[in-house]
Amino acid sequence: MDLQIAILLTIIGVSLVLFSFERFPADVIALGVMLTLILTGLLTPEEAFAGFGSDTVMLILGLLILTAALERTGVVESAGRLIMRYLGDNPNRTLLIIMTASGTLGAFMSNTASTAFFIPIVIGVVHRKRLSASKFLMPLAFSSILTSSVTLISTSTNIVVSGLMTRYGLPPMGMFELAPVGIPIAIAGILYMYFIGQRLIPDRDKPDEGDDYLNLRPYLTEIMILPKSTLIGKTLEQSNLGKDLDLNVVRIVRNKTEHFIAGANSVLQEDDVLLVEGLRESILKIKDIVGIDIKADVKLSDPQLQTEDIALSEVLIMPGSTLIGRTLKGVGFRERYGLQVLGINRHDAIIRSKISQIPLRVGDVLLVQGRRANISRLERDKTSRILGPVDTKRPNVQRASRAIVIFVLSIVAAALNIVPLPVAVLLGTLAAFITRCITPEEAYREIEWKALILIGSMLAIGAAMEHTGTADFLAAKIVGMVGETAPLLLLTAFFILVVLLTQPMSNQAAAVVIVPIALQTATQLGLNPRTFAMMIAVAASCSYLTPLEPSCLMVYGPGRYKFMDFLKVGSLLTILIYVIAIILVPLVWPLQI
Repeated sequence: MDLQIAILLTIIGVSLVLFSFERFPADVIALGVMLTLILTGLLTPEEAFAGFGSDTVMLILGLLILTAALERTGVVESAGRLIMRYLGDNPNRTLLIIMTASGTLGAFMSNTASTAFFIPIVIGVVHRKRLSASKFLMPLAFSSILTSSVTLISTSTNIVVSGLMTRYGLPPMGMFELAPVGIPIAIAGILYMYFIGQRLIPDRDKPDEGDDYLNLRPYLTEIMILPKSTLIGKTLEQSNLGKDLDLNVVRIVRNKTEHFIAGANSVLQEDDVLLVEGLRESILKIKDIVGIDIKADVKLSDPQLQTEDIALSEVLIMPGSTLIGRTLKGVGFRERYGLQVLGINRHDAIIRSKISQIPLRVGDVLLVQGRRANISRLERDKTSRILGPVDTKRPNVQRASRAIVIFVLSIVAAALNIVPLPVAVLLGTLAAFITRCITPEEAYREIEWKALILIGSMLAIGAAMEHTGTADFLAAKIVGMVGETAPLLLLTAFFILVVLLTQPMSNQAAAVVIVPIALQTATQLGLNPRTFAMMIAVAASCSYLTPLEPSCLMVYGPGRYKFMDFLKVGSLLTILIYVIAIILVPLVWPLQI
């Protein structure tokens, strides 16, 4: 072992320890590792920084922007609503359907693209069902990776392995040649995540007290059934207000005087006022549904009030406020302050009255709409405290069809090898900007920059392993330790080596380094080189031990995971895949020529 290899192995060992303890953010550790490689002379600055211009980073950048465009145009919300309608209320059924859908899509396209498409849908579904995102996002990423060995185009690693095989005189990999091994792996992996894996994932999705107070607060508001609404004549159950908007209808007011307890069979009529309860986001979505509107918005139809100066804010009733004990109607709130109350929240209390007739208490939170100057006046009068503005930007549904077409065409162009996948998604990104599906400013706000820094920095380790010969050194050591008399042990050794190398390196880089060594070893021993190539293709997709696989990195932040969460869940999954592979690979591709 020369000095450079020893230094690199030390750097990798220290970085894994730091990742495990998480005393520093993962992106900071990765940045430190990349700079250490430069300072120790293992890489030049140009070689170390090349990762940020790699196809992997460009691919994830493009996918993040494309999925942000799908979200901005309401496609994700509509897809989530459709899924919600058929999922029911069983979390386990929800998990199984999400993993199956992600895995199926991942079998015919990049697992990164599959994960990117489903992340916002999953977040929306679990938010509406009050579930933990951490219990769903890791299974989502893992299920998309699990089907990487089903088809040739499931992952670019398979294409790389196929190309290396032809270079050594072997026939290229068939489109479904890996399927006899890949399908059992996918089924077993999804069942493992369903019955065991999800139980090993800690619940890391509990928001802190501030987040919970600001974002998960239920409001009571009133919505009106407008003339010619498609809901007229339908029952509450048929209206799907609960399923589509996650609203709980408390009471129906008809002709201003008749009050009805809301039931599933209650028939809606024109000008009915529904007293509903829901989260802030759910209430604001009412504005997007044709045929209904927030009652306060109907009153705000005055064109003079429909200006860019109109804002939404949450305000807290403070002790000593002159509003305490008085109703909004009694105090003349709208006339006095020039503001309309869209909803009211009272902590740990159930409200059944019209919001204009509720005596206000200390701690009540009002969702108010009006001119910014009038909202500021509330605080100046010491009537209340402004908790913060509310983002009122709604999905641009008019461009939803454009966003879908752009996303699909990008994936199809890559699947048909018209252009490489990174080029395809960046062309899609450009098209999304040109067609105004999303603006650059909106896209850049949505990008998980920490993930891109982490990926770009860690790719430097893969480059260092190639430049220093560390990968070749490890491969030679393993072959020397195993010997030549036990082919299954040799297959096992290469499987382990590839799995270890795919954690710091890209899957493709690990395959490029190991496949030639494995094929040459098999040829010298008189064994079937195709068996070794297929084993390496399967092993190269086992990126479950660390969150450094692009699909895992995409869920790392939203799921609030820790580095060790992946090792705990992924280690058992990797062992399961190995057991299946070591049994099936030699059966499908016999070791003896």
